[in-house]
Amino acid sequence: MKWNHFKSKLLLKYTLSYISIFLIPLVILTIIIYHNAVDTLRSEIEQTNVNQLNQAKTVIDERMKELQDIAFRIAYDEQLTHYWTHHPYYSRESIGALVKYKATSSIIDELFLFFRGDNSIYSSQGFEDLNVFTKNYKFNSWNKSEIVHDLNNVQIPTMRPAEQVVQGTKIQNSMLAYLVPIAPNNTPAHGTVMYLIHESNLTGLIDSILSDYHGMTYIFDNNGQVLAANYQGETITEQEVHDLFELKPGTHSLTLNQEPHSVVSVKSDSGWTYVTAMPSNQFFSRIVHIRTFVILVFSFVVMMGTVLAIMLARRQYHPISDLMEFIRMKDHPVPSTTSNELEWIKKTLHDYSQRVDLQEPYARNHILLMLLKHGHTGEFPAEFTEKLGIRFNRSHYFVVTMGWESKTLPIGDNLEKRPVMQLMNEVDLPSLSAYAYGVELPQPDQLAFIVGFDAETGHEASLNARMEPITQALQSMAEEHTGISPAIGAGNRYSYPEQLNQSFIEASTALETSILHGQGSITFFHTLSGTGEEDSSFWVPKDVLLKLVQSLKQGSYDVAVQMVSTALNNLKTEMPSVPLLRCICFDILNTMLKTASELGIHHVVNQLPRVTSYDSLEDLEKKLAGLAAEICAHVEAKSETEESSLMDEIVAYIDANFADYDLSLGMISSKFSISSSYFSRSFKEKVGMNFTQYIWQKRMDEVIRLLLNTTDPLKDIITRVGYLDTPSFIRKFKKETGYTPGQYRKMNSPNAGDSVDDDDEECM
Repeated sequence: MKWNHFKSKLLLKYTLSYISIFLIPLVILTIIIYHNAVDTLRSEIEQTNVNQLNQAKTVIDERMKELQDIAFRIAYDEQLTHYWTHHPYYSRESIGALVKYKATSSIIDELFLFFRGDNSIYSSQGFEDLNVFTKNYKFNSWNKSEIVHDLNNVQIPTMRPAEQVVQGTKIQNSMLAYLVPIAPNNTPAHGTVMYLIHESNLTGLIDSILSDYHGMTYIFDNNGQVLAANYQGETITEQEVHDLFELKPGTHSLTLNQEPHSVVSVKSDSGWTYVTAMPSNQFFSRIVHIRTFVILVFSFVVMMGTVLAIMLARRQYHPISDLMEFIRMKDHPVPSTTSNELEWIKKTLHDYSQRVDLQEPYARNHILLMLLKHGHTGEFPAEFTEKLGIRFNRSHYFVVTMGWESKTLPIGDNLEKRPVMQLMNEVDLPSLSAYAYGVELPQPDQLAFIVGFDAETGHEASLNARMEPITQALQSMAEEHTGISPAIGAGNRYSYPEQLNQSFIEASTALETSILHGQGSITFFHTLSGTGEEDSSFWVPKDVLLKLVQSLKQGSYDVAVQMVSTALNNLKTEMPSVPLLRCICFDILNTMLKTASELGIHHVVNQLPRVTSYDSLEDLEKKLAGLAAEICAHVEAKSETEESSLMDEIVAYIDANFADYDLSLGMISSKFSISSSYFSRSFKEKVGMNFTQYIWQKRMDEVIRLLLNTTDPLKDIITRVGYLDTPSFIRKFKKETGYTPGQYRKMNSPNAGDSVDDDDEECM
């Protein structure tokens, strides 16, 4: 049954909130935009013009610098000395050089080279006398005598304002003359380079920034003279022009020719001033259009705000509704009296979080068990282990295994080992600079501890001595909690947690020896190799063979291969005689075959001819590694088969006895000799739900079957399936289905009679 949206106060709050969020800011924004749109847009346009005018200024300044650089190169060009230019033969090369210099700048219309005191002048056209300024280039206000005077006396680069120049018989062009004195090696100027530049070459760079706007463009020199200008058909007075020059850099609003203008002014490092003046009505009309459009859009949004708010509120509420429906379908029906869905979801998530916390010890134990068996945590990343509180930040690590004789521990649901795991899940030994993580093994009478401690790298004996008090402290704690001192086996210590699988193999081997010595004994693996005279001629260390046997028994291929390699490397170092070498190699092979036989793997004997025929120790190592791989694979497959078979047997037992009042996790663990955490994890992997959920579902299905197919009283039915607390079962049944058992029977079994609801009332 879907949650009724129309009854939701949360949905109503969402709707009102979104209406307020939409409408109130929109109305305020509309008023603000109405008053500020003009100023904002105008400021943006003017700022854009400032930036673009600065770009044009930079380009023009670079062009002027290029012209000065050209004059500088001309001054030092050997082909353009007084001697070469006047020489009857080399003068042609000088003219060619001028042509090349002219081509280096796109704004030069013509380039002249004049040597002071001379009666001639040189250009890209060739050698000419000074009458060229009365024939080919006739300035409107700059006569020949003034030109000659300026060419002979100019001391600094000087730009003359643009004026009309008649070029031969052609039409007039507005051109600027740029005079640059040349003086190589800091000597007095001996000549002048004069450039003729079309005015449009400069004003065109500025006009390009105006885009589709139309306005006036001015370039002023240091003294306020108009060097170049583009009036775009407008005329202003000289005073207004002077006012433009006096403006500070930036944007301004002026009235020019009785019309408001937007003016942009920038100054270059050379002292030139660049000014653009645009009639304001050009972009004010655009601003009016934009402002009108904005007002229309905001008006439309205001009108649609309420509709959009309702739609958005429903959209926002939809995931909450789906989440409530999802949880209700699981095992948390939504109470009809709830007033705030979010509070109820928060409570439900809190319940789920508690469930996760209950599963955390199983996940933690699983990761540590993988580390013991394989030397890594599998697919679980380091971040996950960190969240579970598993950290490896000590200098040395080793594994301790504890074992009790099964008959010494009480049988039933109150196994003493369970509180031991809870109390020794993580042990801190600050006085010994050590800590330990408890790991529950699949065997019900064994525990393992991953121990980490800090110690400076030193003598082997001193490090082994550090391990003894730590192991004794763990034994004392276990004895304190169980009342029984366990047998303990301790593996060698290693520097990296990835080597803990080796230490676990060693600890398991030591535990087998320790159990033979009786409860309370402690055996360290490094003591098993033996130091007596009987081992003096034994080429393969005893501890290597012990680890090899244990690794094969546990299916740990990596450790087994490493032990084979270690054994053969020792033989390579000792270099025994060939007969003795063969005997020792057969001893290693015999150890592996004997272990395989104990594990029930008899077919590997058939590989004996292949393994015993080897040409070198390297060849033998490969064949022994292959044999180890086959044995370990068989052990792993057998373990998986036995586990699957055991789970099938347990599931079958539960299906047959789910109505037993005493059925519990502890009872199953004890009956089938398996640890509770290992059973819980394996059971969930097998059936897809945990033990408690599975029992509840079986009992639930049986109750529904009896409700629909019998007329037995509800209390008898509930008791028959193993549930003693009848009122609690009815509440959980209603939470699961939405109905009481009596209502469910009446709805799905019409012939059940009208008295079924009375069972509910009686039981409640």
